[in-house]
Amino acid sequence: MSPLLFIFTIKEDSYHLLWKLVRIWSKVLIYGMGFRLNLQLDEKIAPDKSYMFCPNHTSLMDPFVLVVSSKNPIVFVGKHELAKIPVFGFFYKRAVIMVDRKDPESRRRVYRMAKKRLQNGVSMAIFPEGLVPEENVVLAPFKKGAFSLAIEFDMPIVPQVYYDSKRLFSWDVFKGGFGTLRVHQHPFIITKGLSISDVNNLKDKTFNIIYNDLVSDKKYMKDTNSAK
Repeated sequence: MSPLLFIFTIKEDSYHLLWKLVRIWSKVLIYGMGFRLNLQLDEKIAPDKSYMFCPNHTSLMDPFVLVVSSKNPIVFVGKHELAKIPVFGFFYKRAVIMVDRKDPESRRRVYRMAKKRLQNGVSMAIFPEGLVPEENVVLAPFKKGAFSLAIEFDMPIVPQVYYDSKRLFSWDVFKGGFGTLRVHQHPFIITKGLSISDVNNLKDKTFNIIYNDLVSDKKYMKDTNSAK
């Protein structure tokens, strides 16, 4: 796929074509590895609107699940360290908005690039935990970046819950297997009219929605508790 990836990452206005290619690739990965998707959508995204997707993060499979669950193009905000990976890093830094959380200028760069990308129904995605937590953690504390951006650009928050990636595609080499990856997309959280002073409340509201959903799921909690 490298030739097509190279062509579609030369110009930013080709991102919609790149997204279609990435969605095909993600579907091949998910279904080819023996997984199936079960999407519960409490609210559907509009094709001409931008959103901030905020899923929980438990596995390397999560980004591919997010890509397949949305027909609308999504720009990811990711760690700059991943750009160092050979071959992958070359395309990663062209398609993803990279951020170095330790560098204030890097965070300002995210805002500048977001303004350029958030057009024609392009959305953003940030895993607000900032990392994949240890397997005995239900949900790691959220960072503020996703919620600051959502308020800045009047993007509704899309809370998504991934129940099964931890169990079926684990960091533990002795765990995993075929099965269904369940996704629950909750009703959107509107940010219009909010100010930067509302970031913490918005962050906590999103956290509570996802956390309460996870702790009520017996399969997720059984796997999480067994890791203790």
